[in-house]
Amino acid sequence: MSHVFPRHTKSNPPLAVKGEGVYIFDSNGKRYLDGSGGAAVSCLGHSDADVISAIKNQIDAIAFAHTGFFTSEPAERLADRLIAHAPGSLDRVYFTSGGSEAVESALKMARQYFVEKGEPSRSHFIARRQSYHGNTLGALAAGGNEWRRAQFNPLLIDVSHIAPVHEYRWREEGETSEKYGLRVANELEAEIQRLGAENVIGFIAEPIVGATMGAVPPVPGYFKRIREICDQYGILLILDEVMCGMGRTGTLFACEQDGIAPDIVTIAKGLGAGYQPIGAALCTAEIYDAFVNGSGFFQHGHTYIGHPTATAAGDAVVKKLTEGGMVARAAQQGEKLDAALREAFGQHPHIGDIRGRGMFRGLEIVADRATKAPMDPAKAVNKKLKAAAFEAGLICYPMGGTIDGRRGDHILLAPPFIISDDQIGELVDKLGIAIRGVLG
Repeated sequence: MSHVFPRHTKSNPPLAVKGEGVYIFDSNGKRYLDGSGGAAVSCLGHSDADVISAIKNQIDAIAFAHTGFFTSEPAERLADRLIAHAPGSLDRVYFTSGGSEAVESALKMARQYFVEKGEPSRSHFIARRQSYHGNTLGALAAGGNEWRRAQFNPLLIDVSHIAPVHEYRWREEGETSEKYGLRVANELEAEIQRLGAENVIGFIAEPIVGATMGAVPPVPGYFKRIREICDQYGILLILDEVMCGMGRTGTLFACEQDGIAPDIVTIAKGLGAGYQPIGAALCTAEIYDAFVNGSGFFQHGHTYIGHPTATAAGDAVVKKLTEGGMVARAAQQGEKLDAALREAFGQHPHIGDIRGRGMFRGLEIVADRATKAPMDPAKAVNKKLKAAAFEAGLICYPMGGTIDGRRGDHILLAPPFIISDDQIGELVDKLGIAIRGVLG
């Protein structure tokens, strides 16, 4: 009898006992291809010798030192490495233990930044519908997925939510991608004007929406217009790259492909590649200097921020991503994965859209390709697909509520960057077994 409080009390998951490359093995010896990297976490697979060695070496030296008293060599090294590769004027790294913590830290950092500047009236954030930013209360409030928010709504701060960018669903007939992007981006300006710019802290968005919509990229020009609006009204642009960052989309930071830089960016998941729990919020020198010239104290903190063992793992991971060429490999293998998915499912009557960047790909499930009508939510298609894929030996990430938090289904794929061509074929074959078994 287990005393673990599981994610779902009706589930009885197998016992994971070994990880090797892109595979996880359970206690019965069954092998699963990790086609989603857990939740877009395991970018380097499950047995990377260099990262494991870095962790062991750090534990031999010192496993933990509280940041209320000390900094550490691996934390300093990792911060230097991240900033050396960061876009724009990002200059400081605030470490956390995961993605929700990183977003929570970013929200509080943004609020205190304006307090330090003498603008305490700024108290409002703007985000997008169908976004996901984490499960702590501030991050959940910023998120725009109604299913995740519903039972906690009385506890959440008031955040405005404007339209997401989902070209497959919402671009109008005869409207170009660029015009569609400008139309939805301009909703940000309208909401700032409604609230009063002097009351707005910032806008938070995922460059590529992951869990709630299934690897939906922006249309050309969208984020450049968003950046212009933020600059015009003096509000902060916070990009949540917890899932889509750290090489997942083929560049170290996902926003690089859209030609912009944020004021604050959050990262996690691939930062530790699953070897240690770690996240971070990176901010510009301008934001940091407001603290230096003000109180000097960020009124925030968690016990394990800047954890030496976690940052040692993160430093080894980012070194492999950059100097080791794994970001470039993510871009290369991502194109092969996209081609294989399109060949196998591009004409499937119930696959309406195949999308994404790099090793971050999504398939949207529909009842009818011509009308884009979603499946009946009561059929729980996404849950059946997850179970069928798992039975076939494939871990993938199907979710429901793709359109509005209730309707729509998708499958998210985010395999390790080390995946071989043959293993891409295996992934697609096993996904095909699940799709045929559930959708016909």
